[in-house]
Amino acid sequence: MFGLSRHPERSRVPQVSRLKPGKNRLELSMILKSTQALLLAVAVCFSLGASDSGARMEKVDHKLMCTCGCAQVLGECDHAGCPSRGQEMSELGAAIATGATDDQILNTFAAKYGATVLAAPTTHGFDLVAWIAPIAVFAAALLGTILLVRQWSVGRAQSVPQPATGTNAEYDALREKIRRETAADDGGLDR
Repeated sequence: MFGLSRHPERSRVPQVSRLKPGKNRLELSMILKSTQALLLAVAVCFSLGASDSGARMEKVDHKLMCTCGCAQVLGECDHAGCPSRGQEMSELGAAIATGATDDQILNTFAAKYGATVLAAPTTHGFDLVAWIAPIAVFAAALLGTILLVRQWSVGRAQSVPQPATGTNAEYDALREKIRRETAADDGGLDR
């Protein structure tokens, strides 16, 4: 009862000591080595693309537009006989080989071919308008819609006919007048 056994000698000995002492250390060592191997594998996987110039070239060529007029990013320009893709890709490869940063490469291409070579506008100067304008237009349209709906609902609430404020005697007199006038126009039609 309450954790006490019939044999007091056995209850004093912890359950762990029943296992073989060498087996626990072996299992702990295996778990530790497996964890280290897993962490090493993860580190290797994440560092593979860090120095790969091919992956970097693919990343940068998707930030540039082909200047031949096909309206495709440089890395995916696929029309036959493109006069400018080969030259631009070789310039990009040379810039990556010299160790230039992505921003330096993009600035060099923009200086040589114009701002239209960039797949996305910069976030500086007048180009910032290209990022702000769509949000501002959406906000203005949303605000206009809300105001329009409110105006419609206020107009509808005001156009609901209000009951006349008269006494029952006035209504009775008006009803009697309507009956007399419509009965005379009946022309004796049966109902």
